[in-house]
Amino acid sequence: MRTRLLALSVLGVAVALAGCHHGARQDSKQGVTDMASFETFIGTHPSQEEFKKTYPHVQLMLPGSVSTMEIRYDNTRFFPSLDAQGHIVGGDFH
Repeated sequence: MRTRLLALSVLGVAVALAGCHHGARQDSKQGVTDMASFETFIGTHPSQEEFKKTYPHVQLMLPGSVSTMEIRYDNTRFFPSLDAQGHIVGGDFH
């Protein structure tokens, strides 16, 4: 009886700790690491095509795009603010 309780306790702690780590992305995508140059680029009010060409590994989440509720800490998903012509004028990572 005690052995089962100990085994279940160890299993519970292992499962809890496994969910707390921030591991590397399995799909090897790299997000934005140089925020200063990224902000400078966004300051030029790029088009969506320019953004995708310059940052191909960053997912551009346009209004109406469907996304998961996962939290990303690697700057690989950008939610832009757009002007009337559809150029990116700001935004943030989620």
